[in-house]
Amino acid sequence: MNLIKLFKSLYYRLQSPIVYARKIGVKIGNNCFIDTRKWSSEPYLISIGNNVQITKDVYFHTHGGAHVARKKYSNFDIFGKIDIKDWVYIGAGSQIMPGVTIGEGSLIAAGSIVTKSIPPNEVWGGNPARFLCSRDEYIARNLPYNLDSKSMTPQKKRDYLLSLPDNKFICK
Repeated sequence: MNLIKLFKSLYYRLQSPIVYARKIGVKIGNNCFIDTRKWSSEPYLISIGNNVQITKDVYFHTHGGAHVARKKYSNFDIFGKIDIKDWVYIGAGSQIMPGVTIGEGSLIAAGSIVTKSIPPNEVWGGNPARFLCSRDEYIARNLPYNLDSKSMTPQKKRDYLLSLPDNKFICK
């Protein structure tokens, strides 16, 4: 790798994850939170809608498995676009495989391997990811634990959470 390529690579990696993703070709909507740099070698095949949250170490794969066919077909290559619709949440360590669309309002649990498209407003998790419940069922089940702390400052949130009894927290 020559010095200019090395400098460009380091420069892009020092940018925020969203700036970096856009520079390499990922299409990203507005008001997104992205905390991964695990983009496929074809990042221009990935589209992300508005109000999407992608957490730590989520991997996106736009190709795969072609090597096994190259003994017979030397130029064999397969690809699939990835489309993440609006208001999607993808948990840490998940992997999104080629050709997958994740429908609007869906939640992907941490560590999931998403091998097929997900309909809107559903919660999926596991390996391979499978349907767990609807978004409305997820909200209803967790509503008793809602602490309305999203707009608090970090210090106020800390003080508030530390002041609560244990029955206000999710316990499994």
